[in-house]
Amino acid sequence: MKTALQKSPIPKTHAFVVQVLKQTIFDPNWHFHPEYQLFMVLNGEGTRFIGDHVKSFQPGDITFLGPDLPHLWRSDNLKVSSGNRNCAEGIVIYFNENFIGDTLLDKEEGILLRKLFRKSLRGCDVTGDTAKLIGKMILNLPSLEGFDAVLGLMHILNKLSKTDNLNPLASVGYTNTLKEGDTERMNKVYAYVMKHFQRKIPIAELAALTNMTPTSFSRYFKIHANKTFSEFVSEIRIGHACKLLIERKMNASRAGYESGFKTMSNFNKQFKTITNTTPLDYKRRYENTK
Repeated sequence: MKTALQKSPIPKTHAFVVQVLKQTIFDPNWHFHPEYQLFMVLNGEGTRFIGDHVKSFQPGDITFLGPDLPHLWRSDNLKVSSGNRNCAEGIVIYFNENFIGDTLLDKEEGILLRKLFRKSLRGCDVTGDTAKLIGKMILNLPSLEGFDAVLGLMHILNKLSKTDNLNPLASVGYTNTLKEGDTERMNKVYAYVMKHFQRKIPIAELAALTNMTPTSFSRYFKIHANKTFSEFVSEIRIGHACKLLIERKMNASRAGYESGFKTMSNFNKQFKTITNTTPLDYKRRYENTK
């Protein structure tokens, strides 16, 4: 599997890059790059990995990432197999910190932007009314040209720097310890887990996949993912269960079983640990927001 540490080189002739994505799936490679990234999902659903954070994604999600923060948007196989050639659509913006200039960032007028950039090092979800406002601005950005486009991005960053509707994603203690070879190895692990999470996955299987001993793999995964392998699998299963509860309107016992849990007690325990709520309350909360 090809890795890409520098996925978004910005031409020297441009201050930033904005791309409209229309493809079967979002690029399923675990990677990182030196640019800041602002990404809005227009169409598609799946599982999102940012640092040590794991969560499902859906249309309307807006995420702001700082430099060298590993990330991956993996589209659902069910959506891809439906035959829709443009299952994954979004708008992504890449820019470097010097897009604004060190001179401005060092001045009093740049204090809020400096704080915003520090927050982005953990990754941030844009939520609430801010997401609606920023979403409209992102949708308009590809139509702008020249300095109007620069002002458009500056306006977005200014709004983001003044809002409290930013939820941090990666944990405080997370640091990127990946090297180029690690991204390929972690890609194999993530792809394997997404394919087999509905059954028990022995550590020995992943150890063989990555050419390690079981003990070495467990230690390796904990270092790079900032969590144990069993915790990671539980997060994938609970994320899948959340989608089954909402999209397919399954009851909790069926959703737990379809997500790989053998007992309801374990499912409820893991669900509460990861989402801070029960399956029933999660479903009710979603219906109330709708």
